Amino acid sequence: MEKNLKVSVFVATSVDGFIAREDGDVSWLEEFDSMGDGEDGGYANFFSQIDLLVMGRATFEKVLSFGAWPYGEKLVWVISRTLNTLPKDFMGNVEIINATPAEILQSAQNKGFHHIYLDGGQLIQSFLKEGLVDELTITRVPILLGKGIPLFGPLEKELRLELIKVTSWQNGFVGEKYRCLK
Repeated sequence: MEKNLKVSVFVATSVDGFIAREDGDVSWLEEFDSMGDGEDGGYANFFSQIDLLVMGRATFEKVLSFGAWPYGEKLVWVISRTLNTLPKDFMGNVEIINATPAEILQSAQNKGFHHIYLDGGQLIQSFLKEGLVDELTITRVPILLGKGIPLFGPLEKELRLELIKVTSWQNGFVGEKYRCLK
């Protein structure tokens, strides 16, 4: 498949590389002061450039626990082998998909999407294993969790990255943007 779309990750991790505590808890992110001056680490700009959000089931369920839906009318595909139905509030802009990373990209490309945002540890790992991620934006939060759910997992082969940009904020957050080299 010739890929005519961009696949990006935008995620926060602890300095030791965890996206959540072992039980999926991400409240540690809220324990830090905001970046100040309305700064969001570039998330709003990034989100405005994507036309499809693809997330794993566990991430979808975690987002639902936050209360207000943060993605507006943006189309969201929830990748799951076990989820069969959605809450009625999400009919229309959220779809359940059971497919491999390559099948997801093929379907997205066939439907005319241009820029996909991946969210969820296992989902991100599956796309990285297949070499299907173009860019990684990782915001490191100044905390060592010691254990938890890792952003990265085993790969069949090494994946070289090119550092594009590093940004730091007064609250200690450090943003790193990488291009995945094929």
